[in-house]
Amino acid sequence: MTDRNGIAFVFPGQGSQYVGMGRALCERFPEAGAVFEEAEDALGLNLRELCFGGPEAGLNRTENTQPAILAVSVAALRVLQAHGAPGPAWVAGHSLGEYSALVAAGALGLADAVRVVRERGRLMQQAVPEGEGSMAAILGLEVAAVRELCEVAGQGEVVAPANLNGGGQVVISGAREAVRRAVQLARGGGARKVVELAVSAPFHCALMKPAAEGLREALENVEVTPFGVGVITNVEASLNADPARVKPLLVEQVVAAVRWEESMKVLAGLGCERVIELGPGRVLAGLLRRIDRGMGTSNLEKPEDLDKLLPELGV
Repeated sequence: MTDRNGIAFVFPGQGSQYVGMGRALCERFPEAGAVFEEAEDALGLNLRELCFGGPEAGLNRTENTQPAILAVSVAALRVLQAHGAPGPAWVAGHSLGEYSALVAAGALGLADAVRVVRERGRLMQQAVPEGEGSMAAILGLEVAAVRELCEVAGQGEVVAPANLNGGGQVVISGAREAVRRAVQLARGGGARKVVELAVSAPFHCALMKPAAEGLREALENVEVTPFGVGVITNVEASLNADPARVKPLLVEQVVAAVRWEESMKVLAGLGCERVIELGPGRVLAGLLRRIDRGMGTSNLEKPEDLDKLLPELGV
């Protein structure tokens, strides 16, 4: 890739998946198909069949969702690279997307990344029996107010902010009944909207501690190579370029909140002028427009997106 002109690449997390994702890229660009081949060889799993044709229930199983989204995201990245687009000065990813960002930075190999996130998904699903955990999105309250109502709602159970998404959106996570109590408090406390999420586990809270410990073991034999592009981490919302810190931060990420709004503000402070979302959906571009309208946003998940994006980048 060429020079780095104030551009950041960002990568989506779980929830952005849909049946059919990646198909058009693979049909048009051989480099996208090569990503799927490498990922499938690493996993022994037919990701193309799962992504392109479903079934939806299979794609939505956390252990399948995570490598599937990563493969589509890296496929989009490889297509952009193959067409000579300017390289990023920084990368970031939302939760699972941080692994895609680390692949983009050159810290993780694709085969290692898909194997680790498949295990990560399995561990996260196993950490809490289905139906015992929950998550909810709260819109229109400040983070401090959400944190406070979680403390009141907890009553000895876990409930805490999990995704600090920005634009007045905070996702909470924890034990099912504690989340329900927090939802009621939010509705009575001036929240503009509260949505209970259809998720299979309560991600990014203390209930994920068993998953974090399992992930630490899964990462033990994974090589992290030196990388020259700074990664804005979920846990610290700050720039990391130290290979030795990658694994500890990924382990902590499982139980810690995703500090997305702060991460995007860090990018703005670094001089980022354009953010390109690579992978399925446009969730992150939508969040960024609510956080900082000063940065331009684009996305790449289909061939027509590339046709529009390359002229914008002067390619």
